Amino acid sequence: MNEAAATAAPALSLSAVGLVHPNGQRALSRVSLAVAPGEQVAIIGPSGAGKTTLLRLAAAALRPTEGRVRLLDANPWQLGAGDLRRLRARVGVVHQAPPIPPQLRVVTAILAGRLGRWSTWKAIASLIYPADIAGAREVLARLELADRLFERCDRLSGGQLQRVGIARVLYQQPELLLADEPVSALDPALADAAIAQLIGHSEARGATLVASLHAVDLALKWFPRLVGMRAGEVVFDLPRREVSREMLAELYATEGGVLPTQANDPAVLAAGHGDGSPTVLPFTRSTRPGCR
Repeated sequence: MNEAAATAAPALSLSAVGLVHPNGQRALSRVSLAVAPGEQVAIIGPSGAGKTTLLRLAAAALRPTEGRVRLLDANPWQLGAGDLRRLRARVGVVHQAPPIPPQLRVVTAILAGRLGRWSTWKAIASLIYPADIAGAREVLARLELADRLFERCDRLSGGQLQRVGIARVLYQQPELLLADEPVSALDPALADAAIAQLIGHSEARGATLVASLHAVDLALKWFPRLVGMRAGEVVFDLPRREVSREMLAELYATEGGVLPTQANDPAVLAAGHGDGSPTVLPFTRSTRPGCR
């Protein structure tokens, strides 16, 4: 993070944020978090920790019960409908299960990333004939899916659909990129390559990246800052080099102390990758490889 970014207003700020669902269940308790422009942050923690809820608040998809959320120097809940729509167009969200209509062709799903910045006539025209086939093909090629450009989305596997969701956000070119378990359906090699693309977008464009990840090894490899969550609270918020094995073991104590990695992720195993044996995460660090 450069000096200018360090002194700029946070790209994302949560101040003592809490969220209680209509059924009375508390999802978040007094969460405070500030992420600088261009910063890359991984949110980790066991299932039910509140990671998805935090990202939905950050995307202005949920309104907090308590506290204040600011994104891209605006309070989304003080904006009119038009201004809120324009703010959301500057935020890209990668979902674990991308909400893409199954009958859409991949090229149309990718180009939908810029609908918030296109005029109405251009958006309608692009449904009839894709407005930027070359641009869609280029982002798909980065994720090894260029040959699926004109495929219907309902003919894709879950992992392929996740990569289409990532490609759509890369095409969008947002200032703030939020990714919720973006590679949960991918094998280790594809997951690593996809995270590299998200990091590469952040570094090349100065975009802020906040991602929740189940696989701790991916978080340690790629992200300079880790935020650990458990039971709706932030347990630690530290540079990667300061996160110890003991901290991670405590964070995942409710899951038997076995750290979730690409090698023992249930979603990866269901796809036929890994041998199912518990993984002891090696806590050694080498120089992070460059983005591919």
